[in-house]
Amino acid sequence: MLRKADETRKSDHTTEPVAEPFYIASRGPSARPRRTLKDGDTFAVFDSHGDMGASAGGPDGLFDHDTRYLSRLELLINGMQPLVLGSSVRDDNLTLTVDLTNPDVFQDGRIVLARDTIHIVRTTYLWKNAAHQRLAIVNHGAATEAFRLVLTFGNDFADLFEVRGEKRAHRGKLKETVADDSQVIFEYLGLDGVTRRTVLVFDPPPSALVASAATYHLSCKPGEALYLYLTAECCGTQPSERLSFFTGLTAANRDHRSSSRSAASIETSNDVLNEAFCRSMADLRMLITQTPQGFYPYAGIPWYSTTFGRDGLITALQMLWCDPLIAKGVLKRLAAYQSTMFDADVDAEPGKILHEMRGGEMAALKEVPFGLYYGSVDATPLFIILLGLYVERTGDEATLLELWPSALNALNWMDTAGDADGDGFLEYGAAAGQGLKSGLRNQGWKDSFDAVFHADGRLAKGPVALCEVQGYAYAAKRLAAQCARRLGHHAAAANLDQAADALAIRFEEVFWSEDLGLYVLALDGDKQPCKVRSSNAGQVLWTGIASPSHAERVADAMISADFFSGWGVRTIAKNEPRFNPMSYHNGSIWPHDNALIAFGLARYGLKTHVEKVCEATFAAATYMELRRLPELYCGFRRRRGAGPTLYPVACSPQAWASGSLFMMIEAALGVEFDPAAKTIRFHNPRLPKSINQLVLRGLGIGDAAVDVELVRAGANVSMRVLRNRGAAQVSMLATG
Repeated sequence: MLRKADETRKSDHTTEPVAEPFYIASRGPSARPRRTLKDGDTFAVFDSHGDMGASAGGPDGLFDHDTRYLSRLELLINGMQPLVLGSSVRDDNLTLTVDLTNPDVFQDGRIVLARDTIHIVRTTYLWKNAAHQRLAIVNHGAATEAFRLVLTFGNDFADLFEVRGEKRAHRGKLKETVADDSQVIFEYLGLDGVTRRTVLVFDPPPSALVASAATYHLSCKPGEALYLYLTAECCGTQPSERLSFFTGLTAANRDHRSSSRSAASIETSNDVLNEAFCRSMADLRMLITQTPQGFYPYAGIPWYSTTFGRDGLITALQMLWCDPLIAKGVLKRLAAYQSTMFDADVDAEPGKILHEMRGGEMAALKEVPFGLYYGSVDATPLFIILLGLYVERTGDEATLLELWPSALNALNWMDTAGDADGDGFLEYGAAAGQGLKSGLRNQGWKDSFDAVFHADGRLAKGPVALCEVQGYAYAAKRLAAQCARRLGHHAAAANLDQAADALAIRFEEVFWSEDLGLYVLALDGDKQPCKVRSSNAGQVLWTGIASPSHAERVADAMISADFFSGWGVRTIAKNEPRFNPMSYHNGSIWPHDNALIAFGLARYGLKTHVEKVCEATFAAATYMELRRLPELYCGFRRRRGAGPTLYPVACSPQAWASGSLFMMIEAALGVEFDPAAKTIRFHNPRLPKSINQLVLRGLGIGDAAVDVELVRAGANVSMRVLRNRGAAQVSMLATG
């Protein structure tokens, strides 16, 4: 991810503004709420009218492979904007439906069309690289009404990075053509030599058609319904297959249902929380994209609708217990793009796992370095962690055998280029630490330019060793050892376990700060600790590297008033020098960060702490529009009767935000799997206070699946198997 909050930044020791590369500008509030749809590599951002580019404050458009294929689409009635009656995205994110009506239309000082006479239902969906829209127009008046309906449109073929604010000295050539009485074609020959085309198809043909507008002169009898259709195709030099509106909608619905058949579902006694779970699952299904290697959750809309290594890996980890098929697709795709060479321009080194890939013109021309970009210190150990946990969850040794060479290459990177100075810790290097335009200054999940700093506020100089990344390395080696044993490589397994043991000892010696009562944020290039209280220390618990005594102190800190806002754990504690509850990484609240912390608390048996973090996140979700958890929100203290404060340019939906609720439920219930014995176990399950009953349906293990009900029984939880398909064993274990 790239820094999004600020247009300028301060240098390390002065207040002089310094331009930050690839920042995402926030130029003002949205004049209308935004709505998003996605199918495959195509996504669209509309406003609440169903328009694009007709109101300020949004990255509107129809996008495909990081290029905008339609930048403007506006509906007018007699030259006036219609009134919105309602605007909603279907629960499964398949369609956007907007109910509109006409305003009062005057002519020569008198009303010639009274408001609320014409009702227009504007229905839009995406399928097969195209946006499909139907206008259903009904006259609810007592007389025949004649009026003019106009669709204005335009396109710029802007690269997504241009939409985000990057300036280009030169662009390709744009041509607009009215092909016939029902088609307009926008064609752009990019500087990369690629021709990109948008074809607008109107059915029936409009009364008049020019390269910027389609005009319909309509006459509608009382009670009569008229239907107009528009298709906006994103294509290359050949037109795509054309289907009717309803044929395409049926096919899109079928594809949507097929993508979610393998997942377990959650239903609770809390109706509002059920809406949040349904929305999260729907968002994940929308973001998951069929790639040549399998399903992959794209990171988020609008800025990150593509393959991101870290985001895909963490989302797959969050969903592993209830849908392991996602993990398989993520692992295979990232293995396919694992680096095999050194390339300093894109931070590539042999064995390193991809951070980000882009398909737009600017990436092809290397105007941005993110075509295939490897600037992430943590994706590589996370890849090994996901592989190990996927095999634990499924017993799929065929996939393990297929991906084991990739795991060995990743382990080799961790021991060589990932630890260039040989001190035993994973680091990202000095070149990245200079903040070059060619890549990211910081290469952990907190990748803002100012996210890693010292107790006096000075920014850390590279190479930087982040505390949670050392935990990832530890967990990767532990899980790689288990995988090696499965494959009969016992000597390698013993070596990996010894390396993990040595790392844990060294980590405690170097990263624990008795002054903070926490693990330090990082070590800088001089091996000096960044003595900052950060949520990174909470993520350390997820990996299991922390000693039990230190884990309890970290846990208590995470729910202390300095960290815990009432809506979740802040990324940085109050009173730290760069704390700002409105910042991207220095005081905000990230749902995925809280989910990893909650899972870490559960690992150490601290279920009361888990419940507090879960309840805060659940409560935040209930206040969000559509019950959708965004990428992040501000870290202000919770106030009675008020919801969380939103972050202005957070991605929404965001994959690892959507997966957070599921990981928190896993942490609370202590779900464990033994595929060899076909056993599902609930280890010390707890239900958060907002849930009295929870039902899991279709929880799979091997070829079996179960429906399980868990009910609060005083301070404990009772369990009942509702259905068992395939004779799985289900049990509950209480210890301590």
